[in-house]
Amino acid sequence: MTDAPQDAVRDAVPDEVSDEATEGVGSDADAPDAPDASEGQDAAEDEAEAGPADGPVFEAADRRGRIVADAEGVRLSYDEEACEFRWDELAAVESAKGRFGKRFTVTVHTPDRRWYPIDLLAPDRGRIAAWEAELDAVLDAYFDDEAP
Repeated sequence: MTDAPQDAVRDAVPDEVSDEATEGVGSDADAPDAPDASEGQDAAEDEAEAGPADGPVFEAADRRGRIVADAEGVRLSYDEEACEFRWDELAAVESAKGRFGKRFTVTVHTPDRRWYPIDLLAPDRGRIAAWEAELDAVLDAYFDDEAP
C-alpha cells in the first residue's frame, strides 16, 4: 500500500494547522484493529433484540408531551424540555385524570420537595384508564416506596 493518499491530505492541510490535527490521518496499516461494518451491525441487531430489561414498560404521548417509565426510571419530555429520573431519585409518582376531559396528569416528586408534572391529552377517555393501569404496573414492579 502506498502513502500517496496520506501525503495528499497532509499537503492539503494549511501550514498553520499543527501535526496534532493530522495525526489521525494515515494508512489503514497504522490503524488499530477495528471491527468491520458487518460486525457493528450484528452487535446493534443483538442489542435491539435484547431491548430493555424484561418487565413492564409505560409509554404515553400526545402531540407535545411524552412520558416513559421502565426499568431504568422515568423520562418526561414536553416540547423542547426533557428530564430523566432514576428510580432511586424519586420520592413519589402520582397520576390523575381530568374530571370531564381527556387530560391525564403524571407528577414526579423528588426527595428535595420538587415536583415535575406533565399533562397529556388522551385520544379518548378509555385510553386514560389503560394508561393508569400500565403506569400502576410499572410502579408496582420498579418503585420502592419504603424509606431507606
